[in-house]
This record gives sequence, C-alpha cells and structure tokens, in this order.
Amino acid sequence: MGLFGSKDKTDTTTATPGAVNPDLAALTGDYTIDPSHSTIGFVARHAMVTNVKGGFQDFTGSLHLDGADPSQSTASLDVKMDSISTGSADRDGHLKSADFFKTDEFPTMTFRSTKAEALGGDDYRITGDLTILGTTQQLAIDLEFNGSAKDPFGNERVGFEGKAEILRSEWGLTWNAALETGGVLVSDKIKLNFDISAIKNAS
Repeated sequence: MGLFGSKDKTDTTTATPGAVNPDLAALTGDYTIDPSHSTIGFVARHAMVTNVKGGFQDFTGSLHLDGADPSQSTASLDVKMDSISTGSADRDGHLKSADFFKTDEFPTMTFRSTKAEALGGDDYRITGDLTILGTTQQLAIDLEFNGSAKDPFGNERVGFEGKAEILRSEWGLTWNAALETGGVLVSDKIKLNFDISAIKNAS
C-alpha cells in the first residue's frame, strides 16, 4: 500500500520481513486516537452456532510513531467498560454485571504496549499488557497500516486496522452456561478488532 493511497490489489510483490518504508520517517511523532472515527470491537461465538458482535463506545488512546525505527513506537489505550454495546440492552446489562466485567468495581480496561515490530510492508505487530478485572496478561495485536493523509480541517491523520484473539478465561471471565445439546453458551475465544484513526499532535 502506498503511504498516501489505497492498496493496489494487483501488487503481488512480497515484502521483506522487517523492512521499513523510508517515507514513514515523515510520520514520526505523537498522535491522539480519534474515537469518533475509530472502533474497538469484539466477536464471540454464541450457543455454538452464531457470532455476536459488539464494541466499546467510550475510549481514549495515544500513539507514538517512530517511522525510522518502528521498534521505538508505543501505544496506550483506556476503555470505559460501561460503554459496551452489543445491540441488546439486556445482554449489555449482563456483560456489565458481576458475571462478566463487574463495571462498578473495574470501570476501565487498559492496554499499554511493551514491544513494537515491523513485519514487512504495511504489517506490524504491537505487544503489550492488557488489563481486565485487575488481571494483566500479554496481548499481541497484528496491525496493517492504512496510510496517512491531511483531512479538510488540516489534521495529519494515520490509520491502522488490527486484530487479535484472546481466551477470556485468562482474565477471569469464566461465566458460562451449558447447552442441552452439548457445548456452552459463550465461547472462551474472543476475536478483537481495531479500526484506528489518530491525529498528530501539534508540535
């Protein structure tokens, strides 16, 4: 993908792992995640037969990008757990309850990066500490750089798409219900997805 354009679907070249686009050096700086143009979502298997999708509506975050040396890049994210939304008020209430996120006791989920690496081309991986219910475990997020642009208001923006998988039981999220036909109501494996737009801070 070109730095300021969309991915060329006909490009079949293979990126060299760890290679860095020299133009990325121009993007070096501190950025604030724009929540109105970003999404943090998840997908859980329900009743062994379908997927339930949801997301969080209230979050803040920041990035430090080092285009010349991506290993020096960092990310920080704070998510208000009470903002969880799955399209069902009853289900959202259950997720906020003591069975799941205990939002009264643990109002915030956090991510703090500890490692960043370039995988080649537009692909990166950021690893860090994800804290839920007061429990911290390591999480690796695979990211694709979507490009950069100046918006109509003069903001310098960068965009990333990310994905990861976790086992919710590793964070103490163990509630479940057995099905008469076998299996359980809610999968342990949860897929996470990120669509991030971030604005470069003024110098």
